[in-house]
Formats: sequence, structure tokens, C-alpha cells
Amino acid sequence: MPDRALETIADIGPALRLRLAGFLQSLRDSGFKAGLGESEDALRLLATPFARRHTTLKPAFRALFCGRLSDWQKFDELFEAYWLGKGVKSGVRLSGSSRKPGAKTIRELMDAQSNRQDALPSDVERQPGEDDEDNSDQTPAGRREGASLVENLGETDVRMINDPDQLARAHALAERLARAMRVRLTRRERQKRKGAQLDLRRTIRHSISHGGTPIDLVRKGPRERQLQLVILLDASGSMNSYTGIFTRFVHGLLDNFREAEAFLFHTRLVHVSSALAERDAGRALDRLGLMAQGIGGGTRIGGALADFNRWHAARVIHSRTCVMILSDGYDTGTQYHLGQELQKLRRRCKRIIWLNPMIGWDGYEPATDGMQAALPHIDLFAPAHNLDSLASIEPYLARL
Repeated sequence: MPDRALETIADIGPALRLRLAGFLQSLRDSGFKAGLGESEDALRLLATPFARRHTTLKPAFRALFCGRLSDWQKFDELFEAYWLGKGVKSGVRLSGSSRKPGAKTIRELMDAQSNRQDALPSDVERQPGEDDEDNSDQTPAGRREGASLVENLGETDVRMINDPDQLARAHALAERLARAMRVRLTRRERQKRKGAQLDLRRTIRHSISHGGTPIDLVRKGPRERQLQLVILLDASGSMNSYTGIFTRFVHGLLDNFREAEAFLFHTRLVHVSSALAERDAGRALDRLGLMAQGIGGGTRIGGALADFNRWHAARVIHSRTCVMILSDGYDTGTQYHLGQELQKLRRRCKRIIWLNPMIGWDGYEPATDGMQAALPHIDLFAPAHNLDSLASIEPYLARL
């Protein structure tokens, strides 16, 4: 095996790029945060001496992709299953990206790269169903089918998903979507602060704990408070079709967004941040069910907002807080009460976003008394009937 590494990222041929893309998809399917930035860093690692042996590439990839204890616990098995063909524990999800019989290992691919053999190996280039043109109408196997399914779920109104397996997939995708949003928003926050002047004295002082190595650079200047989310989730009977996926979405936000608080309301308001902060989604939903007695009943949006303004707003809202309300706007209370409480809330926070799943319905008009009272005080009124509509709010949050 050649001793030298690749010189640049451009030297990485299509075979190795394809294998890396499959590995990144496996990580995403297992809940890892592997976005565009991580993909670029992984390519750079493949062009270094770390990629010559799997014993050095594995810890390098582990440091890049593992940000939580749960990631560290399952990364080695995912890496070895994909790159080395070793067995993987049944509890680890590896959908559609496992190593096929006869596929090249990382060492073999790097050898091919060093010899400038950029042609795709037959086992990587040809997928099942691609042997001849007559099979072009057949459904491809593996990741292509999975990608198509994810795309369809993203566009499908949640109330139209009746299959339990597809609904479970949609719930998992909603949680992963929330995690991905948090990663991208955090990256943008860091980029905003890069221009500040370096504080050399504090950097040196902080480096003492690292043996004098300035790992963390401390910068001068005023630091803006991070964006905080306060989520108010309608759990009334009219929202039954959407409550499950909204709950998983909010759970993903709280699991990865430290500056977030969650409240659930129907005929009364319940603070549910502690329940949804559970890492395990099943336990979180069990605790939520115990706390939110009366879920699926009527709705008193104005009364819930009054309780929030009176007992919680001063504690959880600051100058960079965005309040996100997920509700269809059906309120059994008075129109005046809802408008009055939203006006009070608007004076406290930076923005109010109202996500209404009914906007995605054909012919919907916000004609109810509750929505008519709310609209003058809302900064963004947007749909939330499917996963794509939930993802579309990220650019708005990034501008705050």
C-alpha cells in the first residue's frame, strides 16, 4: 500500500466520494448531525495521512461527527459496518447504506486513489436493477427508494398519513429536522461573531487549562444574546391529526436548542419543557401525557396566553425571544381576550410566529374570530401541514 496521502481534495475520485456520501447518509439515518460543513471536513480528512489506515481515520471521523454521548456510543459500530464489513448491533439503525458483498474497503479505495485509478469499481458503479436499460422502469433498491419516500413524506399533509410505519417515519423525520435546524442556526451565529477583535489576555488565561494551547479564542466586543424559542403548542381536539408530529418536532428542538422553552395548551396551559427535555422520545411522550391531562379537549387560546403572560413571560422571554404558536386558531374564548393577550406578548418578545396547519388546505381563509383577532399582532403567519412547511421557517429564524 502506498505510504503517501492524497495531495488535495480534488485528487479524491468519484469512487471514494460515492462511498463517503453513503457513509454520511448512514450517519444521518442514525441521528447524527452531518451537514454540508461536516461533509467538506470529511473530504479534507480523506486527503490527509489519517485516511491511510482505518485505525487513524475512525478516531478522526469520530471527533468530527460525534457531538453527544449517544453518538460516541454507536459511531464505532457504524464505521466498522460500513467501511470494514463487520457486524453491527441490532439496536443501531443502518438503513440502506451497509457495505455490499465485494465492495471496496477504505484501504482499498485509498490505494486506488493513490494510483490515480479514478474509474468507478463495478460493485459501486452498478446498482441493483441497472444491468440493462430494460429495467429502467423498475423501482431501484436501497437508498434511492428511501430518498423517494422521505421526499414524499415531506410533501404529504400529515393528516393524510394513515400507515403506522409511515407515520413513525414522519415523526422521526420531524425530530431530525429540528436537530438540523439547530445545527445550521448555531453555525450562522458563530459566523456572525468571527469578525470581533481577539482578546489576547483572556485567550491566554483560558488556555492554561489546556496546557497553554489556545484552543478557545476569546473575542472582544459586545456579544448578542442568542436567539431563544418559546413554543406554545395547541393540543386540543381539532389539532389531533397534527399533535403527534408537532410534539416530536418540539422534542427535537428542546433536545438540541438549549435556549428553548415549551408549553402545551388546551383548556389550560402546561409547562412541558422538563418532559420534552428527555433524550428518549418515548419517555418524553409518556411524561408529557401524564402532565397534560385534558389533552384533546376544547381550546382556550386567550386564557392560555393570559396564564403565560402572568406566570411565565417575565422568566422565559428576553429581547431576542421568538414566540412560536402552533395552532389552528379555533378558540372557545372571546375574540377580544385573545387579541389583548397577544398584544401584551408582542410588547415583550422580538417576534411572534403563528404556524397554522390549515393554511395548507385548499380554499382555507383565516376567517375564525380567533385568527382575525390574532393576525394584527403576528409577524409571520405560515403553514405547518407537512415537514417541508416546518423546514421553511428556518430562513426566517436565521434572520432574527
